[in-house]
Amino acid sequence: MSDDVKLLYNSFPKGESIMAKEKVILAYSGGLDTTAMIPWLKEKFDYDVVCCCVDCGQEEELDGLEERALACGASKLYIEDIVDEFCDDFVMPCVQAGAVYEHAYLLGTSMARPAIAKKLVEIARIENAVAICHGATGKGNDQIRFELGIKALAPDLKVIAPWRMTDVWTLQSREDEIEYCKSHGINLPFSMGKGYSRDRNLWHISHEGLELEDPSLAPNYDSLLVLSVTPQNAPDEVTDVTMTFEKGVPKSVNGKEMKVSDIIRVLNELGGRNGIGIIDIVENRVVGMKSRGVYETPGGTILMAAHDQLEELCLDRETMENKKKLASQLAQTVYEGKWFTPLREAIQAFVESTQQFVTGEVKFKLYKGNIIKNGTTSPYSLYNESLASFTTGDLYDHHDAEGFITLFGLPLKVRAMKLQETAKTNFTDKISGMVNEMQGHGKAR
Repeated sequence: MSDDVKLLYNSFPKGESIMAKEKVILAYSGGLDTTAMIPWLKEKFDYDVVCCCVDCGQEEELDGLEERALACGASKLYIEDIVDEFCDDFVMPCVQAGAVYEHAYLLGTSMARPAIAKKLVEIARIENAVAICHGATGKGNDQIRFELGIKALAPDLKVIAPWRMTDVWTLQSREDEIEYCKSHGINLPFSMGKGYSRDRNLWHISHEGLELEDPSLAPNYDSLLVLSVTPQNAPDEVTDVTMTFEKGVPKSVNGKEMKVSDIIRVLNELGGRNGIGIIDIVENRVVGMKSRGVYETPGGTILMAAHDQLEELCLDRETMENKKKLASQLAQTVYEGKWFTPLREAIQAFVESTQQFVTGEVKFKLYKGNIIKNGTTSPYSLYNESLASFTTGDLYDHHDAEGFITLFGLPLKVRAMKLQETAKTNFTDKISGMVNEMQGHGKAR
């Protein structure tokens, strides 16, 4: 068990006999849904409810969870800080691969869910639990990501998804959940009003709901944004940034060496201030429907761009082309919750082999939503100035290009010659047919 695990126990009343109950691990966020699930799990299944909040960088969202979980009837709460593991083992493989879903989404929630599932299984083993419960809905991707992770790591554990259990989970609105909590002596300051549905971790924050449910409406950025400002509201001045990488992993920002999680924190601040990484996307969910959301990924957008900028120097064309194909496949694999699969491991192994020489320094400027290149250097750069310049040196002889083009274009030439031959034959046959037809008409007269 990690040192930063916080264990909070309820004390049993004196004289009360302690009956051993089966335990369920509840993936607990502190929000209304998972708060209502604590008494519900006890009432419907007679479980001993052990809450587990997995910290991937939710910041102030973790405030007050201890008191809330125990006050609502949980026997114990784990708060697991996995920020560094999340960044090193889940975020960086996707950054190195260049994995982006549908050309825009940087997989913030998709990468976090398998990391959370892994920790939930670990806690379930510690507690000898028989089940894991999550608060994902029956329409979203997260139910798939949580449950595929659990199946891959602990196939013997039961999974409880209340929002899909409509026969016993009869709470269909925030009002229903608040009244349910009150009826069980839980009076917490949850709002009746509907707000944005958000998911936050160190990598990003997502927004869904309200005006975003209508694709014809523009996002209300003034009330929506949390990490960023819009490009219009960004400063009218350039922010210069220098980053270094070693084997595809970021090592420093503006001369200061840091671990990956701290680099992302710094880039979040720089990117957020300059309006970087705000996307409005209608994406295709795994379950078959389209959904619209706004994502803020300021630091992640910068990190991905800086890594790409360095790879341009260090990777050869064929490796780059195949890496891009696998990046798309990895993005879909991760989006679909298939992190703990041989396919993800195989793609990651390929990507890691490409990163051995992705080392160097990247400079760029941030300005009103833009990331502008400002120079790149690497000891493993494949860019050769004498080759690239018009006055080439001994490595390149212009005369060699003639033979290369002859061979490189040979399939095109052979095809064109065949088309010409076919066209000539068809023309001859057509003329011959016309002559025969005219001769036939003459005999008829």
